[in-house]
Amino acid sequence: MAVTHGTTEPGFEPVAEAFTDAFRDRPTMGAALSVRVGGRRVVDLWGGVADERSARPWDAETATVVFSCTKGLMSVLVARLVQEGRIDYAAPVVRYWPEFAAAGKSGVTVAELLSHRAGLSALRQPIAFEQLLDWDYMTAALARQSPLWEPGSGYAYHAITHGWLAGELVRRVTGQLPGAYLAELAGPITGDAWIGLPDAEAERVAHLQASPSQLEAGEQLLEAPSEWTGLAMTLGGALPAALVTPDGGFNDARLRAAQVPGAGGIATADALSAIWSATVVEADGTRLLDDATLREALVPMSSGEPVFPTPGPWPRWGRGLQLDSEARRYLGPSSFGHDGAGGQVAFADLDARVGFAFVTNWLEAGADDRATRIVDALRRVLDESRS
Repeated sequence: MAVTHGTTEPGFEPVAEAFTDAFRDRPTMGAALSVRVGGRRVVDLWGGVADERSARPWDAETATVVFSCTKGLMSVLVARLVQEGRIDYAAPVVRYWPEFAAAGKSGVTVAELLSHRAGLSALRQPIAFEQLLDWDYMTAALARQSPLWEPGSGYAYHAITHGWLAGELVRRVTGQLPGAYLAELAGPITGDAWIGLPDAEAERVAHLQASPSQLEAGEQLLEAPSEWTGLAMTLGGALPAALVTPDGGFNDARLRAAQVPGAGGIATADALSAIWSATVVEADGTRLLDDATLREALVPMSSGEPVFPTPGPWPRWGRGLQLDSEARRYLGPSSFGHDGAGGQVAFADLDARVGFAFVTNWLEAGADDRATRIVDALRRVLDESRS
């Protein structure tokens, strides 16, 4: 089992033990865990292997691709613009992005767009890897496409396209691509989270490994009852179904440097927990979202069986923020955040004033319970401290 490093405040030892247990029988796994309570860092741990090719160890500075945890960050960016009165969840998207009105989408609201209800979970035409990296190409393609189902009538997970949809809203309103806006908002809190990785930070990023379960999940995705389920992830060939190959997919430096905000964010665990903590408490003089904005952002929008059948249990979403559900257990009903492919989990809890992040380069699917066990341990610790 890997040796872990870092610090744990007294009383949080069960959380540290659950993190250490996650390395069992995973000899080339690397991971990190960061937990804040009331803005104070109470757990800051890391361990394992950042790059199995060179045996480079995971250290305090190691960052990794966080996949759909990036959608949580994008939803925070939009919520901040709502808080500032620059975006209205109830407004049609075309108020901010006029070209989006094409092909019968003029009535789609911002809330529907963020909650996977816009009918744009995949592109009708397959795209190449190079097009995936082109912001203008991707946003224009989504703006002109007709929906795959009647917008607002149901949902299907916008696995990759969600990032360009939310991100173009941010760009139209702020004049900045989402990576720059994230840096502006999160800069006072942390400098270790990026959408579009700077070249100077490239050596810090872990090498991603697809476990057998991740590879199997990719094969099953391509055999799903609806072709749109697989296309939502691969975009018709731009990405491998398992998301990574040894040198491709999200291991490709070109993708990491591009802005792919549905899944391409890169961060340390400590940076993610700091950002999520700042949505519920003041951190270094910064509170990203106030309670009134959170009440708007957390209105349940999508749950239950999606438009394209997939096995349950199913996640739940508010206005882009993932809510506690049987599919993704957080601390409880006041938790919100977003998980990511392969085992990443990042969230906040309003009642407990928690910011949490677990990240790993050993990608698993199916029965992966590494983060769930850690969250369960944290819940027990917090419950005992209140009793």
